[in-house]
Amino acid sequence: QVQLVESGGGLVQPGGSLRLSCAASGISFSIYDMAWYRQAPGKQRELVAVITSGGATNYADSVKGRFTISRLYAKNTVYLRMNSLKPEDTAVYSCNAKLTTARSYWGQGTQVTVSS
Repeated sequence: QVQLVESGGGLVQPGGSLRLSCAASGISFSIYDMAWYRQAPGKQRELVAVITSGGATNYADSVKGRFTISRLYAKNTVYLRMNSLKPEDTAVYSCNAKLTTARSYWGQGTQVTVSS
């Protein structure tokens, strides 16, 4: 059974930082591309950052220079370090593991709220 369990969300003031974690089980973690998506109320889900099985990364323009995605193969975990958070970063952040279109899995999501 595939499980992706996110943690680390919460309430933070503008300019603050958070680190999200996504622990994967039931998949061969090392061969999957891992990504973080987010969805704000009333908006479509958007890709935030992706890290390939080989470690290459890519980011949405809106988070470049502020967010960092990384993965720890020994712990089957992917991280999203978020710095200089803005109110517009408020959303539910979800982890995705993808090998093929048919082998794409999602976590339950974690709420990030940026507010003073």
